[in-house]
Amino acid sequence: MRRERLVGVVMMLGSGLSTQVGASVAALAFPVIGPAGVVAIRQWVAAIVLLAIGRPRLRSITAQQWRPVVGLAAVFAVMNLSLYTAIDRVGLGLGVTLEFLGPLAVALLGSRRVLDLACALVAAPAVVLLARPQATTDYVGIGLGLLAALCWAFYILLNRKVGRELPGATGSAAAAALSGLAYVPIGVVVLLHHPPTLAAASYALVAGVLSSAVPFLVDLLTLRRVPAQFFGVFMSVNPVLAALVGLVVLDQQLAIVDWAAILVIVSANAVAITFGGRKSGVPEVDSNDDAVDHNRVPVGGCDVLHGVPELAVTPAFGKVSADGEPLTSRATQ
Repeated sequence: MRRERLVGVVMMLGSGLSTQVGASVAALAFPVIGPAGVVAIRQWVAAIVLLAIGRPRLRSITAQQWRPVVGLAAVFAVMNLSLYTAIDRVGLGLGVTLEFLGPLAVALLGSRRVLDLACALVAAPAVVLLARPQATTDYVGIGLGLLAALCWAFYILLNRKVGRELPGATGSAAAAALSGLAYVPIGVVVLLHHPPTLAAASYALVAGVLSSAVPFLVDLLTLRRVPAQFFGVFMSVNPVLAALVGLVVLDQQLAIVDWAAILVIVSANAVAITFGGRKSGVPEVDSNDDAVDHNRVPVGGCDVLHGVPELAVTPAFGKVSADGEPLTSRATQ
């Protein structure tokens, strides 16, 4: 089983790098078709992939069930656009770190543990430090990053409701389809005013595959090899991966103090998950690695936009279950 764990680690690293490299490749197309054009193409790719995998029976969805699905589609549409525009203005590392605050806030508000409060108090100054006022500070970019965080928080809450109303990936696939359809007129207008070159179109398509299709499939396979808690801790390093990829691919430099702030946020999150699981009623993984199967996440609980199972996109202060509800809140109620 140790070999399985090692393979899982390699797959998680590949998934995280795929997501962030996809975002960096998308940024290469920004000068030609802008963030809106890239997001439109990515939404279309995500819709095609999720419809092919989820195969939802749209006719079976009732009017009452469509309401949260439409809300989820709106969140999909706004979240990626705000994130990609933030990346265009403040860089990949800072943009992803700001967006990461959304799931952190949701899990923190749903928790009553002292450990979570302590981790929040540690991470809060780091967040302020990242957004510190400077002569070159792009407040619009920071605001868009925070908007992406807010959308991610709403995603968690809406996805929980959709998951209760509809089976499997039906709701997520339907929302992705609606979001893709909403971007048809936007994409047409943007691409007509800013005709894409072959390179720009290729970058956008590659971004859709790397940031949606590849992570979605790889992460589903990964969770068959590693415990969900370990998966959540590892996915917490995504802001660090984003900063590294931004440096290597886009030559986006971060100050030492920014690197320190990102590491503090990631470390606080990892500590909360690692030591918090034992108090949340989640089975602890045995040292012989034979308990890998105990914490599997069902295929239906997935994050369409980020390509990872729902538990992984909310690796915040207190773990979140496959239906999106903080496990710590369940244990303490």
